[in-house]
Amino acid sequence: MFLPVVIAGGIGSRLWPVSRALLPKQFIHFPQYQGSLFQNTLRRVEGIEDISEPLVVCNADHRFLVAEQLRELGRSDGSILLEPIGRDTAPAVAMAAFLALQKSKEAILLVLPSDHLIKNNENFHTAVNEAVKLARRNFLITFGIVPGTPETGYGYINRGEIIEGSNGYQISKFVEKPDKQTAESYLSTGDYFWNSGMFVLSAKTYLDELKAHAEDIYRACEKAIDAIEEGDNFDIIPEREFSEVRSDSIDYAVMEKTSKAAMVPMDAGWNDLGAWDALWEEDEKDAKGNSIIGDVLTEGVANCYIQAHSRLVAAVGLEDAIIVETPDAVLVSSKEKVQSVKQIVHQIEANDREEYSNHTKVFRPWGSYESIINRDGYQVKHIIVNPGEALSLQLHNHRAEHWTVIKGKGVVTCDGNEITLGVNESTFIPLGSKHRLANPFEEVVEIVEVQVGDYLGEDDIVRFEDKYGRIDKS
Repeated sequence: MFLPVVIAGGIGSRLWPVSRALLPKQFIHFPQYQGSLFQNTLRRVEGIEDISEPLVVCNADHRFLVAEQLRELGRSDGSILLEPIGRDTAPAVAMAAFLALQKSKEAILLVLPSDHLIKNNENFHTAVNEAVKLARRNFLITFGIVPGTPETGYGYINRGEIIEGSNGYQISKFVEKPDKQTAESYLSTGDYFWNSGMFVLSAKTYLDELKAHAEDIYRACEKAIDAIEEGDNFDIIPEREFSEVRSDSIDYAVMEKTSKAAMVPMDAGWNDLGAWDALWEEDEKDAKGNSIIGDVLTEGVANCYIQAHSRLVAAVGLEDAIIVETPDAVLVSSKEKVQSVKQIVHQIEANDREEYSNHTKVFRPWGSYESIINRDGYQVKHIIVNPGEALSLQLHNHRAEHWTVIKGKGVVTCDGNEITLGVNESTFIPLGSKHRLANPFEEVVEIVEVQVGDYLGEDDIVRFEDKYGRIDKS
């Protein structure tokens, strides 16, 4: 069994304001990459010899995003494992390894972050096949990216002796992100590689080494596996058990301590797209070195990355700058300091601002809603319900709602009464009424919703029935 394990956690905070907690970078449809990075990760493993359907490990908040993006790819097989809280890669891979061993004692894992870019799939497959051979010899393999520049934003791997009968190397040491001078010296030796964060591991060997070097994580994950709740579409790790697991990465917990660490070089056009300057490096540029996306006008601008989502962005007299505009936030940064966007995100989170977690357009398992106007006492939303989907049967304690259909047809339930509304028809949902909007038809239904009340927060929802399992059973 050769199981791809796609790690789809994290929020990609350095790509704020596009990447946010409830729609992180791995699930964003970047137009230049033909789908999301998560979807491209799944496509990337197609064609690898003896590869199984994937196991996706993700945050419980992203379960419906994952399911929908799998559906868009026509993927109905594979499985999804939900983490109630993030605990980094060592526990995530341990959970995957325990599950894989339940199916095959010889299971090998291909561990892939879901938010990386790889341009050359053929070279990627070649490196993976080489790593599988070493995994069968009980090595724990990571991929060392052949460096093209003295990059200071990555950790490095120093290769040791070549492993007999292979194209892999023992790992001499892992080193943290270097300064510029040190990175240049690494590049000149030819013995240092970027640390990719991708792995090929025998499930049994990994767990044996985890037990030897981080036994507390091993034991806690072993306990959590026994408590997994199996659902129709998702397997859920209970929070009570998983909260006992210590957070740590594979590198720190195992790879830097084990004698079985190995590296296979990979030259496949890899980039972890960790910040906006990385997208500038990868994207097409105009004659002045600018990468422009959206409605943008420039004058005297060079070597900039400018992305506009909802309005005209005009830039004058700038060099080496990043500008990213969304409907509710704008980022302006020098390219040199763009890694520090993460500190701004920390401030936004600390101030409990909505811009940390949500966009104005929020995706739900049934479709999406977008806040158009939000003022004291009223809010206007654009709501889209996909074919065959329905909102929960719910009520609000603080607001009434007016619904007008602008596209398609929808079935409205309100206090036991059911009506079908078409374009330009409307209804009123009184405060405290049990109600639901459903779309049993073959095209989307879109409505404009006007909320009126003394509190308009999304937590003013009491659910009674929900096809997506969002009712609190405690």
